[in-house]
Amino acid sequence: MAHVAQIKIPATYMRGGTSKGVFFSLTDLPPSAQVPGAARDALLLRVIGSPDPYDKQIDGMGGATSSTSKTVILAKSTRADHDVDYLFGQVSIDKPFVDWSGNCGNLSAAVGSFAISAGLVDPARVPHNGVAVVRVWQANIGKTIIAHVPITEGAVQETGDFELDGVTFPAAEVQLEFMDPAAEEEGGGGSMFPTGNLVDDLEVPGVGTFKATLINAGIPTIFINAEDLGYTGTELQGAINSDPKALAMFETVRAYGALRMGLIQHLDEAAQRQHTPKVAFVAKPLDYVASSGKAIKAGDVDLLVRALSMGKLHHAMMGTAAVAIGTAAAISGTLVNLAAGGVERNAVRFGHPSGTLRVGAEASQVDGEWVVKKAIMSRSARVLMEGFVRVPGDAF
Repeated sequence: MAHVAQIKIPATYMRGGTSKGVFFSLTDLPPSAQVPGAARDALLLRVIGSPDPYDKQIDGMGGATSSTSKTVILAKSTRADHDVDYLFGQVSIDKPFVDWSGNCGNLSAAVGSFAISAGLVDPARVPHNGVAVVRVWQANIGKTIIAHVPITEGAVQETGDFELDGVTFPAAEVQLEFMDPAAEEEGGGGSMFPTGNLVDDLEVPGVGTFKATLINAGIPTIFINAEDLGYTGTELQGAINSDPKALAMFETVRAYGALRMGLIQHLDEAAQRQHTPKVAFVAKPLDYVASSGKAIKAGDVDLLVRALSMGKLHHAMMGTAAVAIGTAAAISGTLVNLAAGGVERNAVRFGHPSGTLRVGAEASQVDGEWVVKKAIMSRSARVLMEGFVRVPGDAF
C-alpha cells in the first residue's frame, strides 16, 4: 500500500495579545493554497487539526479554543501607503470550514513583528533603534491598522515589562491604531449602526426581547445588558461554558442579531458564519475576582464586559470586540456608554474575565452618521516557535 509523504511549509507560531496562531508568508504556501479557495481552506484545517469531533485538535497546531484556532497569511502589500497585506482565518474546531468574515484584533499585534522579521517591510522603514511604524492592510474587512513595533539593535524587540491581563508573562508593548474601524462592506449600507439606532429592541423567538446595541466597529457586535440575561457581568468562563442552555441561548441571540444587522439573509446561514457577529453583555462596575485570582475593584473599571467567541465565553477579550467597546463607549446613548456612566468619553477601561483593558476611541457625527477615525489600544506579541509545519501531502 502506497503512503503519501508529509510536506513541510515554512511557518511561525506566534502569540498576539491573548491569542495564538500559525503565521505564513503567502509565497511560502503551496501554489494551490496561494489563492482563496478549497485547497487553502483544506490546508489550514489540516494544519490546525480540524475538524476534530473530540474538540481537542490533538493532530494539529490548534489549542481547542477560539483563541488558539487561528491562522494568518501575510504578503507584501500591493496597496499604496501600506507595507503588508494581512489575511486572517478563524478555523472551526469541530466543523470543516475556515471563517474569513472578520479580523482578529489580538493577532493584529503580531502582524507587524512577523512582517519585519520576514522581510515584508522595506528595511529603510525600520530604525536601528526606536519604533517601526508598520502600515497594515486588513484584507478581511478592508481596513488599515497601524502597528507601532519596538526595535532594538535592528531587530524586533519582543521582551519587556508591559503586562496584559490574560497573558501570563510581560513582554514588549505594541500599540495598535485601528483606522476608521466602522465596517463598510457589512450590512446596513456602511453605517456604524446598521439599523440606524443606538439601541434596538431585539426580538429573539423562544428567548425574549432585549435592548441591544448593534454596532459595526472593529467587528460586528451585539451588546446586551447583563441583567436582562440574568447575569451580573462578573461571570468567568465556567459559569457560561459549562451551561449548555446558556450557550444555546447566546447562539440563538447571535443568529437573530446577525439577521437584524443584515449580515445574513436567513437564520441557517449563521452556522456557517461563526466568527461574526460577536455577542457581548455589559454591566455597571462591580467587585469581582478575575480568573487569575486577581481582585478587580469596581473603582478600577468604567464598566464590565463579557463576550462570546465561536460559541464560548472568551477568557479575556477579543481585540476587535475591544474596538467595538471603545467605539460604543464614546457614543452617548449606547448600552456600552450607559453602563459606563452615560458620560462623554474618549477612552474606557473595562473589566473582563482575566482582568482589565483600556481602549481609546473618539467618535463624532458627520452628516447625521456616527464615525470614528481610529481606536487605539496596546497589546504585545512574541514568537513561540518558528520553522516548518508538516501536513500529509494529500491533505489539500
